[in-house]
Amino acid sequence: MNPEVALPVVIPFLFGSLSIVLYKSNAAQRWLGVIGTGALLIASIVLLHNTYTHPDGVLTIALGDWEAPFGIVLVSDLLGAVMVLMAALMGFAVAIYSLATMGSEHEKFGYYPLLHLLLSGVCGAFLTGDIFNLYVWVEVLLVASFALLILGGERAQMEGAIKYVTLNLLSSIMLLTAVGLTYGMTGTLNMADLVGRFAELENQGLVTVVAMLYMVAFSIKAAAFPLFFWLPASYHTPPVAISALFAGLLTKVGVYALFRFFSLLFTQDTGYTHEILLWIGGFTMVTGVLGAARYYEIRRILSFHIVSQIGYMFMGLALFTPLALAGGIYFIVHNIVAKSNLFLIGGVIYFLRGSHELKEVGGLWRERPWLGIMFLASALSLAGIPPLSGFIGKYMLIRAGVEAESWGIVAVALGVGMLTLYSMVKIWAEAFWKEQPEAHAERAAQFERTVSERSLAIMYLPIALLAILAVLLGVGMQPVYEVLMAAAEQMRDPQIYVDAVLGGDE
Repeated sequence: MNPEVALPVVIPFLFGSLSIVLYKSNAAQRWLGVIGTGALLIASIVLLHNTYTHPDGVLTIALGDWEAPFGIVLVSDLLGAVMVLMAALMGFAVAIYSLATMGSEHEKFGYYPLLHLLLSGVCGAFLTGDIFNLYVWVEVLLVASFALLILGGERAQMEGAIKYVTLNLLSSIMLLTAVGLTYGMTGTLNMADLVGRFAELENQGLVTVVAMLYMVAFSIKAAAFPLFFWLPASYHTPPVAISALFAGLLTKVGVYALFRFFSLLFTQDTGYTHEILLWIGGFTMVTGVLGAARYYEIRRILSFHIVSQIGYMFMGLALFTPLALAGGIYFIVHNIVAKSNLFLIGGVIYFLRGSHELKEVGGLWRERPWLGIMFLASALSLAGIPPLSGFIGKYMLIRAGVEAESWGIVAVALGVGMLTLYSMVKIWAEAFWKEQPEAHAERAAQFERTVSERSLAIMYLPIALLAILAVLLGVGMQPVYEVLMAAAEQMRDPQIYVDAVLGGDE
């Protein structure tokens, strides 16, 4: 038994409960938010360390002492542990940022309990060892995210929330249908047990059909082509801290599930399933980056780039070599850091200028050079400029594509990288380099006067942390590379996971 595996689920649930008990005190909820997410971050670091140093590289805990495949089991392999660490890091960064940016009305209506509930759902999805509980945790985070999305009740939020919940409910229905079919075919929902059960089925074509149903369900949640439009229609509507949290975590649950299912369960027909994933990845890259090129509103640009970057993750899974898988996981890590930080920086721009529209802001480089430097660290990382984290991720994926002779996806990945750089330069030129437009100067001055230097310092703290991390993931990538290559090797050998879970790892 490895109790540390359960802590990333228990800690946010506990602090969320305490936040509800202390709902009358906004100050208490704020500190519970920081302390709770800090505790989650420490627990996730310990979990990754223990998982990496364990001889099998997999830790398990059977809840209620009901061993797999009959009971509920939580499993931490390197992929799951890395994802939990990134969720905890983003939760901690957003909790700090929220101290200066979240309004008292949002706090009064449950922002912090919902934040903890969302983190609990995300970590549960990353650690669960059976498909039905994956569905349950996905629904937990869907409920929490929907409540966070409509917090405040503004018209734009409600419109975005309708699109968000409609497509995600469709995805959930498809997922539940696939779960039912899986149980009907095999009599089990434990993922380790399913590896052998699927291999024993005579009708492998039916297994592929079920695999496609899972692929569509999780692709919707990952905001992949063609059903991605719910994301840019909704992520720009809530407060910035919520947008940043969504940008870092929600689509990554769908991506994680695809990595898990199509490396562990559905590898019997990779020439078909993974080829489809490769095409989805290419179209997702292109449509996302073209959408970003069209807009001049910061949050919409960044929202479309979430879609575009998901395509690179699909590319890593679809190529299905150790280097490609490691590159795909690396790209998830890099994207969570860089993309979320750009949303946080966009929030600072709004607080200083009173607008998210690039045509209405400017002059920030002269007035706030440190903000400009932190923006460049994240923006150039997203665009894949060396030696930042985005360059390493794209290099790994493109090298894997060249080795696999998948020239089409390599060309798409390189072209999309250039268009991503165009979007980042557009934000830099409009928001930082050009002068503040005179027509909007008075409003900008009014907004800037309402922001204290103390509030700015609080906002800068998580932004600086993530900007430094974007640099370190590039220039100091060797330890990260070793962990992710070990994770990729695990994914290429499902028997490691199966033996750890069904063998009753003690």
